[in-house]
Amino acid sequence: MKKNIALLGSTGSIGVQTLEVIVAYPDLFNIEVLTANNNSALLIEQAKIFKPNTVIIANNHKYHEVNNALADLGIKVYSGAESIEQIVASESIDVILTALVGYSGLKPTISAIKSGKKIALANKETLVVAGDLITKLCAEYKTEIYPVDSEHSAIFQCLVGEGASPIEKIYLTASGGPFRGKKLEELKLITKKQALKHPNWVMGSKITIDSATLMNKGLEVIEAKWLFNLKKEQIEVVVHPQSIIHSAVQFEDGSIKAQMGIPDMKLPIQYALGFPQRLKNNFKRFNFLDYPSLTFEKPDIKTFRNLDLAYRAMDRGGNSACVLNAANEIAVEAFLNDKIGFLNMSDLIDNCLEKITFVKSPTLEDYVETDQQTRILAKKLL
Repeated sequence: MKKNIALLGSTGSIGVQTLEVIVAYPDLFNIEVLTANNNSALLIEQAKIFKPNTVIIANNHKYHEVNNALADLGIKVYSGAESIEQIVASESIDVILTALVGYSGLKPTISAIKSGKKIALANKETLVVAGDLITKLCAEYKTEIYPVDSEHSAIFQCLVGEGASPIEKIYLTASGGPFRGKKLEELKLITKKQALKHPNWVMGSKITIDSATLMNKGLEVIEAKWLFNLKKEQIEVVVHPQSIIHSAVQFEDGSIKAQMGIPDMKLPIQYALGFPQRLKNNFKRFNFLDYPSLTFEKPDIKTFRNLDLAYRAMDRGGNSACVLNAANEIAVEAFLNDKIGFLNMSDLIDNCLEKITFVKSPTLEDYVETDQQTRILAKKLL
């Protein structure tokens, strides 16, 4: 039977690539819901091609534009963030792929969990912000989360078939971004144009900047803790410039399993949607002879402080990672708008971590309050 897919964030990089995967398997997948934040033009174009049952544009001001464009197709059109939270509970949906950017993915994911849906999660910030709450809800509602991030998908794939084999350690690989090897003095005058040129991956602007600062890897460390029930000392980041080994698991007997392949987000997307099947595709294949040398380095956390800040937030627990994420979203937005320097992003995040009130055992309301207060503070500090 076909799986009906709700694609949250269809106009972003992951959303567009998800649609490329789905169109290759018309007998397996059907688009039931498409949502976008602000890109109404692309959302309309996608809706005309895939003809979903429902389309949602989060920006209320663009509702009439989308509704008028799709009026003759019989597609239901809604607007606002609350509509996204509500639609994921629809009985007609089998799988929800959450490709929303940042904090905006939290509440829809919670709604999806409570509805018992299968969730393919590309929104790492959900687990970063509220990992303790999310994992408890998944246990309560018996909901499975299938990771879409390439690194976490790699870990998940390495664990399939291992049953109860204890994990000794996982290795999250990082490309090192466009500024690998550079020192502080060289980073002071970095521009957004330079930071947006990732050496291996084609991604959205926010995640590309996060990769350049190593914050993306920091967020992935926190996500891995919750996805795989790990302690801080069980998660090691290794810089691997070629991005061929996507991550690896070391078991208690010393054996290491790694997942390898060409850098292409469509593979982890396809794996999450098709699990437990591996679907045949025509993606470019990895050839060992094309990569005679695979190299590995320690990350430079003195120069790229965001990774260290993420470890510290994870270690402290409570609402600290929520502060980290909110401050980072403001910092990245400011950098992309030329309001802050590349190195100053870490200063801003560190400042917020010091000044926002610590909550040891936060509720959802505490996370919401923390997020709001951090954004207010971060904007003042700019």
